[in-house]
Amino acid sequence: MVLVRDAPRGTETYLAYRRGESPLGKVAFPGGSLEEGDAGTSAAWYGPSPAAWAKSMGMDDPGQARRHVAAAIRELFEETGILLAGPDESTLLEANRGPEWMAARTGIASGDLSFMDLLSRRGLGLRTDLLRPLANWQTADFALRRFDTRYFAVVQPLGQEASLLDGKGSWGGWRSAAAEIAARGTTSLGDEIGLPDTTGLTLGELTVPQVELVLEKLAVARGCIAYLASRRPAQVFRPELVRTGDGGYRLAVQLGGGGEGPAQRGR
Repeated sequence: MVLVRDAPRGTETYLAYRRGESPLGKVAFPGGSLEEGDAGTSAAWYGPSPAAWAKSMGMDDPGQARRHVAAAIRELFEETGILLAGPDESTLLEANRGPEWMAARTGIASGDLSFMDLLSRRGLGLRTDLLRPLANWQTADFALRRFDTRYFAVVQPLGQEASLLDGKGSWGGWRSAAAEIAARGTTSLGDEIGLPDTTGLTLGELTVPQVELVLEKLAVARGCIAYLASRRPAQVFRPELVRTGDGGYRLAVQLGGGGEGPAQRGR
């Protein structure tokens, strides 16, 4: 989930540190994996139908598209506290602070609480109309563990603030996309995070290619609304291992005109 907001220094996005060998990178946008409960229908659904979502995401199965959208909203709430839910199709939760909301996040993260049941009990439905699909990235075919990742974008709702999950988050915060791209050749971000596996690393070493490409696009965006309004065809991006002229190898990805970046990138 690419969470964005407008700021005096340009478009900002929320980045966080991820422990272990995450397929999303050491520094990435909020996100996670599909869970069985994401298929639940106890909470109301506001916005495009699952069939419309499937079409916009280039998927054949509306049920699977519904799971992805529900998982995106759940993971955003779990990892940042931002809740894209409301009592009807035109209203959004106005505040997300307080111990009861943090307790709900920790309960969902531990599996002790169902996200859909939480929404249903509070009379809230999923505001899926606030999301925009960005792209589908798949792990290179030579990888031992492969992932199929869907990226979405959403503007920070008024009255809601992003925060780390108690007991799980090590670092997270709003970053200027333009500033991070300008400093991509330095170790400033990794040194600021200050963890053993981030210190001394550049942006490209902290993130996966798709995160860096999204940052590039955000860096030149004329505001959040313009970024979300940009039309993007449903595309699948998959890095490939290619041989360079000096006998070495690099990962390269071919992007179409609607992708989050230039025609081809590699490293």
